[in-house]
Amino acid sequence: MNFPRASGILLHPTSLPTRFGIGDLGSGAYQFADFLASTGQRLWQLLPLGPAGYGNSPYQCLSVFAGNPLLISPERLVVDKLLQRADLDDAPCFSMERVDYGAVLEFKMPLLRKSFETFERKAARRKRRAFEAFCQKNTAWLETYSLFMALKEIHGLAAWNTWEEDIRTRHPKSLEHWTDKLDREIRYHKYQQYQFFKQWSELKKYCNDREIRFIGDVPMFVALDSVEVWSHPEMFYLDDSGKPTVVAGVPPDYFSRRGQLWGNPLYRWDVMAKDGYAWWIERLRAARNLVDIIRLDHFRGFEKYWEVPAKDATAITGRWVPAPGAGLFDTVQKALGTLPIIAEDLGVITPEVETLRKQFGFPGMRVLQFAFGSDLNTDDYRPSSYPRNCVVYTGTHDNDTTIGWFRGEDIKDSTQTKEERQKEKQAALGYLGADGHEINWDFIRLALMSAADTAIIPMQDILGLGSEARMNLPGRAKGNWCWRFAPDMLTKGIEGRLRELTALSGR
Repeated sequence: MNFPRASGILLHPTSLPTRFGIGDLGSGAYQFADFLASTGQRLWQLLPLGPAGYGNSPYQCLSVFAGNPLLISPERLVVDKLLQRADLDDAPCFSMERVDYGAVLEFKMPLLRKSFETFERKAARRKRRAFEAFCQKNTAWLETYSLFMALKEIHGLAAWNTWEEDIRTRHPKSLEHWTDKLDREIRYHKYQQYQFFKQWSELKKYCNDREIRFIGDVPMFVALDSVEVWSHPEMFYLDDSGKPTVVAGVPPDYFSRRGQLWGNPLYRWDVMAKDGYAWWIERLRAARNLVDIIRLDHFRGFEKYWEVPAKDATAITGRWVPAPGAGLFDTVQKALGTLPIIAEDLGVITPEVETLRKQFGFPGMRVLQFAFGSDLNTDDYRPSSYPRNCVVYTGTHDNDTTIGWFRGEDIKDSTQTKEERQKEKQAALGYLGADGHEINWDFIRLALMSAADTAIIPMQDILGLGSEARMNLPGRAKGNWCWRFAPDMLTKGIEGRLRELTALSGR
């Protein structure tokens, strides 16, 4: 599928400015949408929007269908008369630069609970009908998710595979018992999802009305501690106690000499094939309803994936295992039609992966930080060779910022040496005909002026920030997913410069 020539910004909502410790779907999101519109941007790329689990990672969600309650805006709950303005007056003095997830949970979850109690007591009949209609429409996933979350809470948020055997294995009598006992808490979690999707749909309409489309991420794998693995253990390689026997990762690469050990359980593709990949069809249907364009993360894994024994401490020892590839996408297309999909085809890409991507017309990705290395076997990643049907990035959420990359600030665990990075920098400067004092804008211009139909710039590069603003360093256990920006960082000068470059590049 070819997309119209356009550009946009990569920014997860958690990074938006608010006074509540974390970005959300409130006024900061609408102000950012106005910024996108005023600078001619037509795309807003997000990370997964689900409830983050281990390490606060949006790629380790507790559910692939649910939304993250921390993104619910308290301000909009005030507008809906579910909170009082005074309820927000005691907000702590949160950092505007980093998300402290523990402190945010401590502040926001009581507010959500209070709004739920108000809704139960005072909501008008029209609003109650809307809530019940939402529950009915989403019952296929919402019932199980809400029970799962209520169970996690009474188990002190422990992973499901540590629960008592009867509920861990979903014995029917145990499910019936806990569903009755936790009825109120189950309803509360349904309410959270109702508020998330209500606020999300309002923001999406606001953006779509201004010709801004959302690009949303669909990770290939799911978290072990998720409702999907608990409710469908037969779809994953698990032992009798619910622990994975093999896990996902990638071999040593640009980011880590030890490889990346993600730890996600691997799919039993043979089991999924028996019902015509019904779970994948519903997952992609939900993603298409949530966003306008789907970015399939780790597309390479749909052709072959890296299987690592669960006992291993690194991803060095593993093997490539065939995945269903075209069989899966043929089935999905028959059920859902042609989907607007971007294939994240970074990493070890084989001719077979390229053939799969091209067979279905998915645009692939190009990253400028990877464009000047001496280890490239072809010129495919040189900007002058970019095809139209691709998406160019200065960097992704896994990369350092462009300034951080240029300075070599975050290279310690990479397979790349300092000497190789220096040669790469010199090659980039020679290509650009620049001295590097505004390397972020040099890269932004290069991306926008390229032949690629779609250009996406991380917000950190628009703001000219260094490694301190990096969103994720693959393989690092702590400190990821925390970056935020303050509203005064977006100056009129930046706005005007981006608007001019976007117009000049015909986007």
